[in-house]
Amino acid sequence: MTRARILPILLLLCGSAAATQLVLEGSPGAAVAILLVFVPLAGVNSPLVFPRSISALEAHDRSAVDGRPVVFWRPGCTYCLRLRIRLGRRARQAHWVDIWRDPEGAAAVRAANAGNETVPTVVIAGQPHTNPDPTWLREQLSRSN
Repeated sequence: MTRARILPILLLLCGSAAATQLVLEGSPGAAVAILLVFVPLAGVNSPLVFPRSISALEAHDRSAVDGRPVVFWRPGCTYCLRLRIRLGRRARQAHWVDIWRDPEGAAAVRAANAGNETVPTVVIAGQPHTNPDPTWLREQLSRSN
């Protein structure tokens, strides 16, 4: 199991255990409320909310051809989630690299951030930008089309 899936699975297990306990105690309404909290939390912390990740090498090659930004991210990162949500449909225009799945991507982020794995790190035309403003990135995506 990859570490990207650990947090969402733990959230689902904890929510399910709490809901089961509440049902056994005769509180099905409270159980539903617990599930309505834990299931969305698991969803937003899972890799499923992000566009399909590719390798850093593939992202670099694609970006060189089409000029689109490369976004380095990791599951569970609230700043990455904020960027993804604020980009909306335009998020699919960027090339996304999950640094927990791609060691070369993690190395690229460390090289751009003085040895730290600070995400999101966006690379546009070879220039890294750490935790950029989503509005700025939307403008960059508009220019790359």
